[in-house]
Amino acid sequence: MKAEQLARTIADLMLEQKGEKVVIQDLRKITSLTDFFVICSVDVEVQAKAIIEHLKDRLVFQSIKPWHTEGSAGSNWILLDFVDVVVHVFKKESREFYGLERLWGDAPLTEIKESDDAAKTHTDDA
Repeated sequence: MKAEQLARTIADLMLEQKGEKVVIQDLRKITSLTDFFVICSVDVEVQAKAIIEHLKDRLVFQSIKPWHTEGSAGSNWILLDFVDVVVHVFKKESREFYGLERLWGDAPLTEIKESDDAAKTHTDDA
């Protein structure tokens, strides 16, 4: 699966578990670190755990497993590294504090919503 398709699949899986403010940030022209960030917010730790487990459970059927994981369900920030796609699941306060979208502000940002057939794309002015 290509990185762009994997990022969109992950975003859709996050939405299935009620991830909030799901975005894909395209870093291909900014860094060689990774191609995409997929970021979402959660209200509570249980929701973060549900999203992470859902991603792992659904992607394993396509022989896709994270190369590395940082954080746990009790953390304010969980990271799954799929090499070309890095997933960030934040508690809302931590997402605001770390501001990844602002830090990588030159990268195109695509907001993903459940009803979107074509994602709404915009650049973050912050």
